[in-house]
Amino acid sequence: MKETNDNRPVPNRRPFLRTKWGRWLKVFILLYCLIGIAVYYGQDYLLFHPQAVDRNVTYDFGRPYKEVNLPYDKETNLNIIEFQPTDHQDFRASGDWPKAADTLAKGVVLYFHGNKRNISWYAKYATDFTSKGYEVWMLDYPGFGKSTGTLSEQRLYDFALQFYKLARSRWQPSQIILYGKSLGTGIAAQLASVRDCRRLFLECPYFSMESVARHYFPVYPLGSMLHYHFPTNTRMGDITAPITIFHGSSDGLIPYSNALRLKPLLKSGDEFITIEGGGHNDLHDYLTFRQALAARLSDTSGTTGASGTSGAIAPTRADSRP
Repeated sequence: MKETNDNRPVPNRRPFLRTKWGRWLKVFILLYCLIGIAVYYGQDYLLFHPQAVDRNVTYDFGRPYKEVNLPYDKETNLNIIEFQPTDHQDFRASGDWPKAADTLAKGVVLYFHGNKRNISWYAKYATDFTSKGYEVWMLDYPGFGKSTGTLSEQRLYDFALQFYKLARSRWQPSQIILYGKSLGTGIAAQLASVRDCRRLFLECPYFSMESVARHYFPVYPLGSMLHYHFPTNTRMGDITAPITIFHGSSDGLIPYSNALRLKPLLKSGDEFITIEGGGHNDLHDYLTFRQALAARLSDTSGTTGASGTSGAIAPTRADSRP
């Protein structure tokens, strides 16, 4: 106890940090720092869930395919699976494995998959395209499947460009469709912003990776913490090809509200298709999705369909970049 000038005792005041509320504040700060450190150093593990495959393994996809290995540098090999057009619409219904079609393919779909496992996880979706007369090429990112090397956002863009150049050795831009699923939507959108294609499909896209992360970690300075930003929103204005977005209203991973922020950025002829009740990994189970995708793959006129707005095939850019 202290005494005042008139000798009355005054109680001692404990420092705030030694009070009950002060102790709780210290706990909060400690947790905040620990979670922030975990997010910063563990973000690659949160974002990517690869499953490597030995290079000597022979894939059994149950459908015609070719395997291509694209050397990028001394440490990096990009493994690509090229699924061939099939001669009937749905091998699941027939019970027989499809055979390669005798006719030439209409074009090629460059498929940028999500963050799970490897191509074998996404191969089941190839029939959506091969049954419509398209080849579909799937690229595994480094660490996924048989691909090797290191990951960074810029390197993913660079790999996508090499993937596109490989397709351009055989196909014209008007025969190339870009398709991104989940994580791959940011890569596909960036590629479409710098190279021509017939159409860009985005399945379960995000406004930006930072905006999705902020949904889960709202109190952190994510702009300076994240290694991967994938700003899909900034790419939209540079994409000349028609864009079709599919998103489920019940997506539990990339919120529907997040993807909906892309809608005002779409140009005339683009479309945002909501799959009512659809989640993040089950859009293919919905007839609405399958019918809409099939209609756009079968469309040879360049019209979009759902919006009723006509949109021509992407115009060739002023330069002649391959």
